[in-house]
Amino acid sequence: MSAFYDRMAATALRLIAQYGQAATLTYTPEVDPDDYDPVTGTGPVVVPVSQAGQLILLDYTAAESGVINASGSLVQQGDKKIMLAAKGLAWPPTMTTTILVDGLTWTIVNIKSTNPAGTPLVFELHGRR
Repeated sequence: MSAFYDRMAATALRLIAQYGQAATLTYTPEVDPDDYDPVTGTGPVVVPVSQAGQLILLDYTAAESGVINASGSLVQQGDKKIMLAAKGLAWPPTMTTTILVDGLTWTIVNIKSTNPAGTPLVFELHGRR
């Protein structure tokens, strides 16, 4: 059963690579406030971690977003649905991950994953600039 989902993940990556585009995912690791040294005035050196990914940027449909810019709507004008292939990622996206694609940086508002039988295939991200 695992081989089946591995093939599905490879197929999702191949299709997204063929019809989508490359992007860079970046996050900054959490810093422990106790690591700050008040004597020297220095803290830990925080180095952002990056990885490459394959994705497709899609517009939300009116049905998915309700009425764009409606009061209380989660989807705002300019938001994108980002379909990110899971295969080949060193780490999954989190709410603190940013995505650089075509010179634009997207922050993640929400994350859904298609993860049958414990094998991630695709991450559906709600992106906002």
